[in-house]
Amino acid sequence: MASTLADSALTDHSAKSDDDDEEESFDHVLEEFSALPSSPIAKRRSCDSCGRPIKVCICSAFPKERLKISTNVIIMQHSCEESKVLRTVPILSSCLAEDKCKVVIGRRFSSARHPDLASICSDDSSLLLFPGADAVDIQTIPVTDRSVPYNLILLDGTWPQAKGLYAKNKMLHSVKKVQLQDVGLSEYVIRTQPSKMSLSTCESAAIALSILERDTDIHEVLVKPLRALCNYQLQHGAVAHHHKEDPALPEKKKTYKNRLKNR
Repeated sequence: MASTLADSALTDHSAKSDDDDEEESFDHVLEEFSALPSSPIAKRRSCDSCGRPIKVCICSAFPKERLKISTNVIIMQHSCEESKVLRTVPILSSCLAEDKCKVVIGRRFSSARHPDLASICSDDSSLLLFPGADAVDIQTIPVTDRSVPYNLILLDGTWPQAKGLYAKNKMLHSVKKVQLQDVGLSEYVIRTQPSKMSLSTCESAAIALSILERDTDIHEVLVKPLRALCNYQLQHGAVAHHHKEDPALPEKKKTYKNRLKNR
């Protein structure tokens, strides 16, 4: 019995010694770690204008002067889209006159918090670019002999996010809805579109404005930076695809994953 107690005491003492050694060793590591100089990871320099890294700046594709238009463009951007690196709204903000392009970010927009937006939605001159059975072809909208400019409202985000913005914000339900017809395939080939008829926010605005402003040159001016953005991404490993209905999309995804593995 005495021997057992002695062995137990010896074991306890040994365990405590091991614990003390581990604690001392851990404290020593912390001390050495805290003594290291602070050196945050250097971030890539970004362009003040387009927000892109300097090496892939697309400012050369922007017009020398911002487009002067009569239409007021209001973009309701889903809050999740704000952090996306490859979003297209900054292109519109950089190309259109500053007083003609307004971006509001969020998910729910109440009349109390956004009285200006509520006022725009209740204006007879406002148009919501959003497809649906009750949406009319934007080409049927009268654009001549107008003394009051249109307010063009766009919802920016993925298709589910855009539908959510419309469903959750009742102020939009009273706005006259318009849609685009026969638009062709999107040139925004670095992000998957939900269907072959889907376009990016930049492309949608470009087509709509060229119709409302009766100026086909507007489309080319706004899409040029988008093409530059896509070209830079493709040159750096992105895989081109058009839409989820593209039969080649699964193989393209597989190719892209293999590229990542081999890096």
